[in-house]
Amino acid sequence: MNPRTALAATAVAALVTVLVLSIRYDGYFTDPAGLFGWYAACWVLFCAALLALRRVPDSRVVPLVVAGAVAVTVTGLVAPPRTSTDMYRYAWDGRVQAAGISPYDHAPQSAELAGLRDPWLFPSGADCSGPDRAPVPRNGSGPLCTRLNRPAAHTIYPPVAEAYFLAVDGLSPGQSRHKPLQVGGSLLALGVTGTVLLILRRRGTDPRRAAYWAWCPIVPVEAVNNAHVDVLGALLAVTGLGLLAVPPGRRAVGGLALGAAVATKLVPAIVLPGALSGVRRLRDAATVLLPAAAFTALAYLPYILLSRGSVLGYLGGYVEEEGYDRPSERPRYALLRLVLPDSLAPLAVLAVLAAFSLYVMRRGDPSRPWSGALLVTGVAFLLLTPGYSWYALLPVALVALDGRWEWLGVALAGAAVYVLGQAFSERGPTAVTAYGLAALLVAAVATVRSRRAGRVPEDGAQRIRRATPR
Repeated sequence: MNPRTALAATAVAALVTVLVLSIRYDGYFTDPAGLFGWYAACWVLFCAALLALRRVPDSRVVPLVVAGAVAVTVTGLVAPPRTSTDMYRYAWDGRVQAAGISPYDHAPQSAELAGLRDPWLFPSGADCSGPDRAPVPRNGSGPLCTRLNRPAAHTIYPPVAEAYFLAVDGLSPGQSRHKPLQVGGSLLALGVTGTVLLILRRRGTDPRRAAYWAWCPIVPVEAVNNAHVDVLGALLAVTGLGLLAVPPGRRAVGGLALGAAVATKLVPAIVLPGALSGVRRLRDAATVLLPAAAFTALAYLPYILLSRGSVLGYLGGYVEEEGYDRPSERPRYALLRLVLPDSLAPLAVLAVLAAFSLYVMRRGDPSRPWSGALLVTGVAFLLLTPGYSWYALLPVALVALDGRWEWLGVALAGAAVYVLGQAFSERGPTAVTAYGLAALLVAAVATVRSRRAGRVPEDGAQRIRRATPR
């Protein structure tokens, strides 16, 4: 093996080893600072592996990226979900649908669904002592609890996500518990790697960029171990943006894929301005937006017909709970609130995002829609300062397409707020520090790139003048 390839492979092997130790370490409630220390070590090794990959011969890059992707991804399978209980809601929603019941009609603790409960999702007695258990009312003696978070709330997930939960439930062997969703997450994560590599290959772009996703520590932690459905949204968003970059006949298909992404998790809607990069005519915009809107509406239709109540579920309650309308109660808009009153922060977010969206739609490169999507998405993360690390799966996938690695800082910032913030009574200072450093990294790298780009024409002109006979 070529020494440079061997060095990169060794770095990936070290990353895989530390990822296994990190995911097996169950310290989110008992030692969040220690757990984040493990995560930080993973990110250091991730950066080392990326640097080593730069020196690998071109012919060895794709095999190494793919092999590394498989090795990194499967580390998420070595333990049950460690830092999130969302996956249990996925399993429950799939089970409820398999019984012919709309997941939007009843909260998990509803008596109407009591016949679907089992000891895995609804433990009792001594098994209710864990910090991630929520109490459930019962008529009998002894405590009853559930692994599901917010058991009194209706589901929040859009229809494509619900269809995915139903599919996984239907394909799962009996008593397989958390593993089917983790396996599903690993396959989707590898699907993102393959899609990114395919797009990069068709464009003749360096395939090393795919490693930004394939080897990123957030992927095995959030897409596989915690099995967050955001990975499906990221896959559909990347697919849609990739289809937009090919001849115009694929724009409608790309719009359908983007609609599916939005109908999986609403967060991918933030890539739509990027999807309209450089659009000059209303008809061109309509070829993307109308299929996206149509797919989203049609995806909801079966659940609207099946459900007796609203299919929006807990969405309104979630917005209120997370403090997007009351930022003083949660670490939202942490950077903006350093310079603005709390009441103005939401308005400032809307104004800034609107400005960046208009810029991307007017000046963006239609052959690289992911570039504008990454800019708007990254800015949104810096403005909103979300406290859930799995939301960053989307920007990491966009980084793999675009190559602007500095935006990976928002993913690390999200992990810091979610895990390290657990160690403090308030997450606000952690959010300010983490996202502030991420913003400084983006600004610093953008400044260096701008200066280098500005020097290239001047240096080229000087060389031409020197070479011109006088």
